Amino acid sequence: MKRTRQFLSSLVLGFSLCACLLPVIAASEVTAAGNHSAASDEIAASAETAAGGNSAASAANAASEKSAASDKSAGRYVFSFPYIVGDAMAPRGGTTRGAPVELVTGETEEFRRVRAPDLDSLERDRRAILAMAGSYRVSFDFLEVVGFSAGYEPGRPYQSWATEHIYVIADDEEHISLQHILVMTVLDEAGEPQGPFVSKHWRQDWDYEAREVHTYRGRGAWERRTARPREVRGHWAQRVWQVDDSPRYAAWGRWEHTPERSTWLSGETWRPLPRREFSVRDDYDVLIGTNRHTILPTGWIQEQRNLKVVLDDTGTIGRRVAKEYGLARYERIRDFDTSEGDAYWTATADFWSEVRAYWDRALAQNDAVRLKSTVNGAKMFEPLFERARAIAGGEDYTRKANARFVRETLDAYRAVEPVADAEY
Repeated sequence: MKRTRQFLSSLVLGFSLCACLLPVIAASEVTAAGNHSAASDEIAASAETAAGGNSAASAANAASEKSAASDKSAGRYVFSFPYIVGDAMAPRGGTTRGAPVELVTGETEEFRRVRAPDLDSLERDRRAILAMAGSYRVSFDFLEVVGFSAGYEPGRPYQSWATEHIYVIADDEEHISLQHILVMTVLDEAGEPQGPFVSKHWRQDWDYEAREVHTYRGRGAWERRTARPREVRGHWAQRVWQVDDSPRYAAWGRWEHTPERSTWLSGETWRPLPRREFSVRDDYDVLIGTNRHTILPTGWIQEQRNLKVVLDDTGTIGRRVAKEYGLARYERIRDFDTSEGDAYWTATADFWSEVRAYWDRALAQNDAVRLKSTVNGAKMFEPLFERARAIAGGEDYTRKANARFVRETLDAYRAVEPVADAEY
């Protein structure tokens, strides 16, 4: 139980969204060679600890990094600066192994529903969004492809993996909310399964022709952006939320449907650094890029094209450091046991509803919201996850007590001045 708690605590540290996961899954059994939406170096290290690996997370992480770098065939990308010799471009990450899963290989019912004839455009869009729900094996890959300064040295590629279930927690005519829950089983050194480890992950909300969103503007600030009706006609706003349900990024885009796929491309978005980045570097302030979701016959993918940007004293772009590509593959799996995730969500759903309500009010009442990175050395998710864990373990709090806890906890993280270390 102690090792499980340690794993979950570190697991959350890695998931500052939206590419925040464990090592890369290979074929069926899964051998990981990476780190960092949905884990990070800490996650991989903690998984090894929970599965009987090194006793200290830092030691496990160091060992996994060395292992990945020393294996020159460990998944190096074809276009990851091929003239850099040696181990410098070996993907970073951990070495945990996941339990075998069975992939869905035939066209899914969810995909056929999107392709059904005689649907109006709104309903077809809705079905594409809802097709993202379900159980998945997920792999995450990030690679810097361009540097914008003389003497540029590219960062090592990043790879990670997870298994997760995506729940539909709201489905109204023009609003859909999808909650990602990690349900992960790792194999120890003897090949025995440990887990499943369950943790709340990111959330994506979709709103049809919404005119207002709060977008990230750097230094811990999210500001209201209002669009004209003609600008959002036929468009969906996607709002992405951190593991603790605080805002991360938001943008508008339009769904397009063809016989072989449905795809949604966002406008340009700003977002805070994910943990996969701020845990290893401090040479830039924000990611600025686009986000594409594509629904396929057996799952879906999320593509990112990001610029790594330094802000000047006025909060505008001062210098571009590098460009990266990101790809998350959600492969649908069959007969996946989600019972532990179901139990967690059933037990904690009301609590997390209070958290969402807090942010709904805060964003409705304020044109701008600023957030601190830590309070008394703790990230925002930590007290919230501790409370949710107690509830899932049987603690009986009244709704009034939970509402007061949420209000007092989150109020403490609200900031007035710009935040220098905006790391969430």
